Amino acid sequence: MPFMTATLFIVATPIGNLGDITLRALETLKAVDAIACEDTRHARRLLDHYGIGTPLLAVHEHNEAQAAEKLIALLAAGKSVALISDAGTPAVSDPGARAVAAVRRAGHRVVPIPGPNAAIAALSAAGLEGPFYFAGFLPAKVGARRTALEALKAIPATLVFYEAPHRIEETVADLVGLLEADREIVIAREITKLFEQIERMPLPAAPAWLAADENRRRGEFVLLVSAPPPRAGLDAEAERILTLLLAELPVKQAAKLAAAITGQARNELYAWALKLKDS
Repeated sequence: MPFMTATLFIVATPIGNLGDITLRALETLKAVDAIACEDTRHARRLLDHYGIGTPLLAVHEHNEAQAAEKLIALLAAGKSVALISDAGTPAVSDPGARAVAAVRRAGHRVVPIPGPNAAIAALSAAGLEGPFYFAGFLPAKVGARRTALEALKAIPATLVFYEAPHRIEETVADLVGLLEADREIVIAREITKLFEQIERMPLPAAPAWLAADENRRRGEFVLLVSAPPPRAGLDAEAERILTLLLAELPVKQAAKLAAAITGQARNELYAWALKLKDS
């Protein structure tokens, strides 16, 4: 198939081990007219390793709107452009989503070139079954982070977070303080790199595990927290809805409306609502 012109290619690049790049990604990076990247110096190290001299264009969180206009101008002129991030899949907890949206609004073709992704890599090695919810980076400020965790607490899925080394201890402490003690956590650090660690343990054990060795607090982290444990009589989503309704309505009305939304028995919801009110 001939190479596509006037196309924005979303190219996944290695998250650590340079050997993880795909053949299709290398072919695309060589063939495009320009490569949009977060950090030109960082990108050049990867491209020099593979002998790729394609011109670079910076697209980062501070210039994304203006950079999108440049991308659209190139595409309108019939040029092809690759978008990469510093590591992994662009526009996933990295700059790029707004630029991609602008390119799509302008009517240009967007083609993914899939490859490395830290969240998926960690999940594949964790052994946690069932659905997952990707939350990315939690807020840096304590209050906002705890509010976000409270909102995520009832989601019936494995929670997936990214975290930086300078916040890993306080984030894990908040996970332990706000989530159920019978959950498990997988701490994955430096995935695909020399000092990779992927450790699964009971959630309450995580702070001590981090504290036991300062090296365990270094690198880039993916945190996986298992889904909330099943509760007799009321599932997590019904409880979440009931809790929201109780914040605004009397117990009887909240139970009635929750029953209409969830399909669960009104008496059961009413009894649970009384427990929630008491607690």
